[in-house]
Amino acid sequence: MTFFAISDLHLPAHEKPMDVFGAHWENHFQRIREDWTARVREEDVVLLPGDLTWAMRLEDAQEDLEKIQALPGTKLLLRGNHDYWWSSIGRVRRCLSRNTFALQNDSMFIGGVLIAGSRGWTVPCADGGDPDDVRIYHRERIRLEMSLKSARAKDAQAPLIVMMHYPPCPDGLGEGFSDLLKQYGVCDCVYGHLHGPGLIGAVRGVRDGICYHQVSCDGLNFRLHVVRTQ
Repeated sequence: MTFFAISDLHLPAHEKPMDVFGAHWENHFQRIREDWTARVREEDVVLLPGDLTWAMRLEDAQEDLEKIQALPGTKLLLRGNHDYWWSSIGRVRRCLSRNTFALQNDSMFIGGVLIAGSRGWTVPCADGGDPDDVRIYHRERIRLEMSLKSARAKDAQAPLIVMMHYPPCPDGLGEGFSDLLKQYGVCDCVYGHLHGPGLIGAVRGVRDGICYHQVSCDGLNFRLHVVRTQ
């Protein structure tokens, strides 16, 4: 069993084709789908940490979600900052099928591996930063810890992968969320959100025993990234 990850699909929802952001985005989902169908088996897992579609309402997101659900493997979805269609978790889960699941303040145990996650937020600067950002950041820390506790209640020793949308520990801004990841024994953290020049300084590789994976699709040349193989 292989665990793949890719984020920020930004499916158009009939409204916003991504090639307006550069020629490299042209037919981007077709390229993702070709790579996905060539490499992912039904027993594999694909982690999708946010910004799935530009749709504003769940009803409008349905066609884009169907495209994802039609692809091979078990799919795990997380909310990103542009997933405005993501309303109550109950409504989201009721519209999912075909081995597709949504995480929110909880966790899953698949193939001997725990999966937890939270959207995250901008990590405040040392001087505190914008009060609204500070408030949301602390709320997201609470939500992440809820998810981590849910995972460790299922198994105290199993490998634990965390999905986040925002970078968990941006360079120069302190620990961010990484102290929680260390506390709960996370082995891998996948995240997206960054594009273009923002990808240059992205945190990647092993830090304090945690392997960080930056998986925004444009940074992966629209190919799925392998997180781990069981």
